[in-house]
Amino acid sequence: MKIFIAGATGAVGLPLVRALTTLGHQVTGMTRPGRGSDRLRELGAAASFADAFDPEAVHKAIEAAAPDVVIDQLTWLPANPADIIKSMPNDTRLHREGGANLIAAAEKLGVGRYIMQSRGFYLEAPAGELADEAARLRYDAPGEIGESTRTIGAYEDRVLASPSLAGVVLRYGFFYGPGTWYRPDGAIADQVRNGESAIIGEGNGVWSFVHIDDAVAATVASLTAEPGVYNVVDDDPLPVAEWLPAFARWVDAPEPKRLSVEDALKTAGEEAVYYHTRLTGASNRRAKEKLGFAPRPLLWKGA
Repeated sequence: MKIFIAGATGAVGLPLVRALTTLGHQVTGMTRPGRGSDRLRELGAAASFADAFDPEAVHKAIEAAAPDVVIDQLTWLPANPADIIKSMPNDTRLHREGGANLIAAAEKLGVGRYIMQSRGFYLEAPAGELADEAARLRYDAPGEIGESTRTIGAYEDRVLASPSLAGVVLRYGFFYGPGTWYRPDGAIADQVRNGESAIIGEGNGVWSFVHIDDAVAATVASLTAEPGVYNVVDDDPLPVAEWLPAFARWVDAPEPKRLSVEDALKTAGEEAVYYHTRLTGASNRRAKEKLGFAPRPLLWKGA
């Protein structure tokens, strides 16, 4: 199978390329010029340097690759997770404009299947319940989160409504494991060790994580699975007040401090408060049934 991956050197991109080339697929990875292209070649993939914001360049890149499947793994994330909200406008624009260019080219060129990365942690669900695939993203979220969810939600709708593509939406949880922020030598561990992380308010926002290798396995399975939406999350959705102290213990860091909502609004902003108090976990039942998804237990649960 010929596969074109946009964002091929991101957190999911490289391990996905490795998995696909190992399985014998012909992979073209779209990335920026530099070391990323060398890593793609090491894995046996071709490199494309099309600018996601340039519709003509994206069209030519997909035309040259002639793929059976296009996978959008584009993200614009900062090296420092403390800058996540500042980087969100760029990430939102990348999904709005870059995603539109990718899907338009895929449709015009007769690609059979289109797979997009979405969010499994901004989903609407009643308090105490898990969001399933029928859940919408939280369009009423504050600030840059709301802009992001509305953009990605519209993108999801575009993919699923395509008249010519078999559209797949993968709503990943927060990534952890090699190459991510959440690992013993990662950026979040450094923040916790330096006393820069705190539990805001009651810390009752529920987070769904997924190990990066489990996310890759689900993505590979989605190449031939029934089209539609899948929540690619593990079996251990936990509130911040539980998972963050356990994570700190797992990485040999001190117990996170507590911060009131009022103080957090002044120092960290409404988006940070939202992460800690409003997020809801997601159900992975459909991914298990249709993708054979078998996620590992959260590695620091019970630490």
